[in-house]
Order: sequence, then C-alpha cells, then structure tokens
Amino acid sequence: MSPRDDAGPGSPEDSAQGGARSGEQPQPEPGPSQDRGERIGWDQLSTTPSEQATLTGGPADRGRPGASRRRRRGAEDLMVPEAEFRSYYGRQVIHEPTWKVPDVPLYLYLGGLAGSSSVIGALADATGRPALRRTARLTASIGSIGSVAALIHDLGMPSRFLNMLRVFKPTSPLSVGSWILSPYSAFAGVAAAAEVGGPLLAAGRLPRLAPLLPLVAPVGRASGVAAALLGPPLATYTAVLIADTAVPTWHESYPELPFVFSGSGMAAAGGLGMIAVPVDQAGPARRAALLGAALELGVSHRMEHRTGLVGEPYRIGRQGRWLRAAKALTAVGAAGSLLAGRSRAVGVAAGLALNAGSLLTRFGVFEAGMASARDPKYTVVPQRERLEARRRAHREAAEQDRSGPEATGTDPQEATPAA
Repeated sequence: MSPRDDAGPGSPEDSAQGGARSGEQPQPEPGPSQDRGERIGWDQLSTTPSEQATLTGGPADRGRPGASRRRRRGAEDLMVPEAEFRSYYGRQVIHEPTWKVPDVPLYLYLGGLAGSSSVIGALADATGRPALRRTARLTASIGSIGSVAALIHDLGMPSRFLNMLRVFKPTSPLSVGSWILSPYSAFAGVAAAAEVGGPLLAAGRLPRLAPLLPLVAPVGRASGVAAALLGPPLATYTAVLIADTAVPTWHESYPELPFVFSGSGMAAAGGLGMIAVPVDQAGPARRAALLGAALELGVSHRMEHRTGLVGEPYRIGRQGRWLRAAKALTAVGAAGSLLAGRSRAVGVAAGLALNAGSLLTRFGVFEAGMASARDPKYTVVPQRERLEARRRAHREAAEQDRSGPEATGTDPQEATPAA
C-alpha cells in the first residue's frame, strides 16, 4: 500500500485535490509568510547565490506567490555586489622581464653617463678646456664600453648582440638603440684614442706612428662632435626601451622617463667632471650637473604623482627607499655644485653624491617596474578604470544624442535642411 492510500479522507492532500476538482483556488495555510524577502527585508538576508537566484525570481521560484514582486524588486536592487576581480588566485597577470641585476641597471646608468659626457667633452673642446675635454672623452669611451659589456652579459653571449645589428627596424626601440650604441662607441673610442695617443706621439714614444701626429687633433675633434650628436639619444633611448614594454609602471611613465634619464645622466657626467678636473676648468661640468639635477628632481616628482596607482611602486618598498635616497643625494650634489667653484673638496663630494644618486635612480626605477609586474593590481585595476571610463563616455554620448533636439527646443524635422 502506498503512502497516499494511508492518508485519510480528511488529510490535507485530499482537501487540496477536492478543492482543485471543484474549481476553487487553494487557500494558503495560516502561518508565517512564505515571502521571506518581504517578511525580513532584503538587506537582512544571508543567503547563498542559489538562494538569491530563487529569492529574486529565478527559474526555481516561478509560479510561487509573490514571485513576480520579487523579480521586479530584484531587478531594481542587486543582491550581489559587482565582483572586484584582481587576478586568477592572486597570480601575476604578466611575466616579469628576464633582465638581470645588476647588468641592466648598470647598462642604464653607464649609457646615460657616457652620452652626457660626450656632450660636455665637445663643449670643453669648443671653449678651450683641455683637462675637462680629456676627462669627458675618456669617460664617454669607458662608459660606452662598460654599457655594451653589461648588455652582452645580460644577453648571455656576444653573438646575440651582433644579431641585433643584422636588421634596422625603426619601430623597435631595441633595434634603434643598438644602432645608436654601436657607432657611438666607435666615435667615442676614436676621440679617447686621440686624447691618449696625441701626447704619446708628441713625446716621441711612438716613432713609427709619428707621421700621424698632424691628424690626431682634427680626427679627435670630428669624432668627439659625432659622439656628442649621438650622446643625447644614447642617454634617453634606454628609457624608451623599458617604457615600450607591458610593465605597468614603466609603460605609464613614458612621457617623463626619458627626461628623468637625461637629467640623471647630465648630473652624473657633470659630477664626474667636478671630481677629476681642476676648479678653473670645471665650469661647464658644474653647470651641467646643476641643470641635470634640477631636471631629474622636477620631472621625477611629476612622474610619481601623475601616474597615480601605477606609480605607487616608486614610493613603497625597497625601490621607494632607493629613490628617496637618490633624490636626497642629487639635491645635496646640486647644492654642492653651486659652491664647487670655490673649493675642490666640495666639488669632489658633490660629484660623488650626484653619481651615487644617478646610480640609485636607475636601480630604483628598474626595481619599481619589476614590482609592478609581480603585483596584478597594477595591471587589472587600470584596465577596469579605462573600461569604465569608455562605458561612461558612451552612455553620456548616447544621452546627449537622445536629449539633443529637446535641449535645444528645435524640431528635428525643422532642423533638417530642405533637399
């Protein structure tokens, strides 16, 4: 015998069936309200997503009393807040660059130092300062060689650097930078060789090369000018190189980063001139150091505050401490350059501070980019903000299109010119 046979004639099931056969609507039993949403309020519910779908009139709630009211109410007030997506289980969204430390930061620092030194060397040659010219040309050559050595060590083998010279691709900062670095190193090397070989030939220590003595000065001058022309691109292309990546902090800083690297390189080159050159010949070096320090400090401040959330790695963590120390050293060096014309010791101290600050700037900017690549927040949040801004712009444009004729008080048919 089934459970239905055990039920007596007065059971609730028979009453419901009898009411249905007689055409009467079944009456709900007295008791608590079946509409939980209306009884305790939407804001007091603690439910699972499946229960929320039922309470808002999902498929499982169709046909029940109050379902239509719950569907209307659920359409107006969302039960589930919009998800704040960061990444898949907190994993980073982009891969970190595989560049090595300290190879790449040294490559950035030496490139800026070499490029700015060649400009100072050309100015010293034009103004008759042989000691400053000699120091600047030697610094430019040694810096370019060191920059190439750091790059090759990061690449792993020299053939990879040579392969980058097989093709010139104007749209690739790496290709353009390779073609800047290679001829620059050659011109800077010839100018440095003229500085070293000229005195040796004049002293008669190289008798077999004595016939070349008349060519040393003009060749060295021409090579120095050519290196000076390639110096500013050499000092700044590394900033374009790292900004042309998907690393959020570097990519967002692309308007200011070349100026930061340029100012940092000028400060370092000027500081080295103050260290190695007597006070009476170090005037261009002091002015270059002061101008470079002011440019670096000013643009760095703007870059860190303009970039907002993406610029946060510049201010926090280990790299934030490095960059704050770099600013302090650069400011001290700039102040010292104003007094270096009176004291050689002050000039040496200021030059050391400027070069230390320039080196820390490169390490801090490099590490800030790496930190932004590791944290998915700096990739996902700006993307969502840009997406929301585009949606907002589209909605505003659509609203203006709909309210345009009404706002102007003109009839669209009257505004249409006659054919």
